[in-house]
Amino acid sequence: MKAWEATVRKTHAVARRQASNIFGSAHVANIDEDDDEAHSAGEIYHAERYLSNGDYYTGHWLENFPHGFGKYWWTDGCMYVGDWYHGKTMGKGTFSWPSGANYQGEFKSGYMDGEGTYTGPNGDTYKGSWVMNLKHGNGVREYTNGDIYDGEWCGGLQEGNGKYQWKDGHSYVGEWKNGTMSGTGKLVWSNGNVYEGLWDDSSPKGQGVFKWVDGSFFEGNWSIDKAEQSGEYHPSDKAPDEHKDWCQEKLYEGDLKECVICPLDKVSLLPSHKKLAVWRSSKTNPTNEPGPSKPRRMSVDGCINARVEEANLKARDDLALTSSLEASPFQIPKVVKKQGDIISKGHKNYELMLNLQLGIRHSVGRPGPTPSLDLKPSAFNPKEKVWTRFPPEGSKYTPPHQSCEFKWKDYCPLVFRTLRMLFKVDAAEYMLSICGNDSLRELSSPGKSGSFFYLSYDDRYMIKTIKKAEVKVILRMLSAYFSHFRQYENTLLTKFFGLHCVRLTGAAQRKVRFIIMGNLFCTNHTIHRRFDLKGSSLGRLTEKPESEIEATTILKDLDLKFFFRLQKTWNEEFRRQIEKDCEFLEQERIMDYSLLVGLHFREPSHLTPIDDSTIEDSYSAADMDKLLSDSSGFPLGISMPARIEKMERAIETELIGEPTGECYNVVMFFGIIDILQDYDITKKLEHAYKSMQYDPTLISAVDPRQYAKRFRDFILTVFKEDDQ
Repeated sequence: MKAWEATVRKTHAVARRQASNIFGSAHVANIDEDDDEAHSAGEIYHAERYLSNGDYYTGHWLENFPHGFGKYWWTDGCMYVGDWYHGKTMGKGTFSWPSGANYQGEFKSGYMDGEGTYTGPNGDTYKGSWVMNLKHGNGVREYTNGDIYDGEWCGGLQEGNGKYQWKDGHSYVGEWKNGTMSGTGKLVWSNGNVYEGLWDDSSPKGQGVFKWVDGSFFEGNWSIDKAEQSGEYHPSDKAPDEHKDWCQEKLYEGDLKECVICPLDKVSLLPSHKKLAVWRSSKTNPTNEPGPSKPRRMSVDGCINARVEEANLKARDDLALTSSLEASPFQIPKVVKKQGDIISKGHKNYELMLNLQLGIRHSVGRPGPTPSLDLKPSAFNPKEKVWTRFPPEGSKYTPPHQSCEFKWKDYCPLVFRTLRMLFKVDAAEYMLSICGNDSLRELSSPGKSGSFFYLSYDDRYMIKTIKKAEVKVILRMLSAYFSHFRQYENTLLTKFFGLHCVRLTGAAQRKVRFIIMGNLFCTNHTIHRRFDLKGSSLGRLTEKPESEIEATTILKDLDLKFFFRLQKTWNEEFRRQIEKDCEFLEQERIMDYSLLVGLHFREPSHLTPIDDSTIEDSYSAADMDKLLSDSSGFPLGISMPARIEKMERAIETELIGEPTGECYNVVMFFGIIDILQDYDITKKLEHAYKSMQYDPTLISAVDPRQYAKRFRDFILTVFKEDDQ
């Protein structure tokens, strides 16, 4: 316990320092003087603003914000000159850094987004497409050493088809993945030698041919591992004698060392990170008190509140769709409240929450072997479980507590510890999120299965009560689940972080089983619409009038009024991954799962702030971490820029309608949930009963093979490639 407390204290201290370094102090710039002239509401005029923190703005102004064309200088030397929209860089402009770097091109909601050219401080350049500060689409990168890459990008890295030309005359043309030569490609050396075949991580891997200028060639299977190498040498009439002694190692140890890909540039501060000091004049003071009201600032991170407990604290964006805006595709309330009720003292589940938090502290903080991805089969044995008794007075292994006595069970603890490592979850942060000083939140009503859901205070983790049958399912499929995540880094399946059981003492002897999952909607983006999609139509309509649908309402298949359009590379990866995930679930005899989709509408013309003090473009904690660390982009299904196209159904009960051409810019979140329903005898009886009343192809309870096909066909129909 002391060791855990020391870890928590250390994490708190580090988090405070990191938050201070990342976001700066909470000082807000003041205006030295108010406007000399009065301007009518909605009037755009030229203004010059000197701020007490040293920032300066000159340009067009609308009420309290830069709006139109203007120039803004920050005290650190950064400068933006270009178009503004209600205080955000929007349109065409130039952003320059004090290092000499600059970006000239299109901006959207504060991000480099569209077509633009970035010139680094050392002179290297990138000219091409951008999405939310990341190189994405077609672009040309010219490096200072003379190398050039011309091709496709995805999430800041070379991905797709492209050509890399080295200054020495070597060139590679082919497929890329995650910034490396991967797939099918051809490398031509300046001396005329050629390797053509399969690549992986910038090395030949698989079938390929190495050709010499004289016409001789070596064909076979290529690998850095000598044990996997094989092939045959085919000499030509002009082949020199030294080719006879040639082996594959010479390619890896010699020729390839001349063909090194230049590393990516690291931009520690992006335009969307810059704070914009703005203010209200006395004319717009809502309190009608004399003098200017309290100044404020905007930034990508939002306001840093007093609970800065972790380095990746999130500030909620308060943007919501206005109920009166005609351009909006639907109406939702202006205020989006945080989900769930805080479990405080007196709540019926307060002691259960304390037990859960105590148990997780013990499980995660307990010393154990260093996790290894190469687990022994015994680690997955369903009988691999650990019971711990928690008396109120404490014991040799547990601390004293104020809850009732209980027993705590860990299922396959080594496997879940390894899964957390695989998912890059820090143990101290995991405990802080679930077991810190803040209470969990309970969702107001149980799910259809009767399970209750709890959210960690920072929304990172969702804790679900499950039945004994579901525990058996996850333990049965755990080994295959672990292997699936190792093999497919972009899998859309729910991430599981722990499986536990609390057994309360006393007459009831009640057992409550929990599974801890990642929360797909842990983001600062307001999720304006949520859909649970299965590909069936029976009972898949919410039947709520538009006025009663809230941002937290889970809509179903027949409520869906959109096609989802992903950019080409993401759409291709999405289709591949859906196939693999459905194949896995079918093999494990799982059915009744669904694709959970969340939409955040990005287009400013479809958004309105609650008030003019909350205009900001939010960014999730995970996304912020990626940008600050110069990450390779977004995982599949998380914070993905996309477009949706409105559909219209001729018949209300048909699943797919016709596209209308009316599109909206969104940020999408999606993943496959509810993957613990086995096709057991209960579901078989349900299928037989409903089949006597309805079309068997329309009901949810069907054979896993049929379910996977129907789900896959529907999802791959509503997800399309964005052709723009």
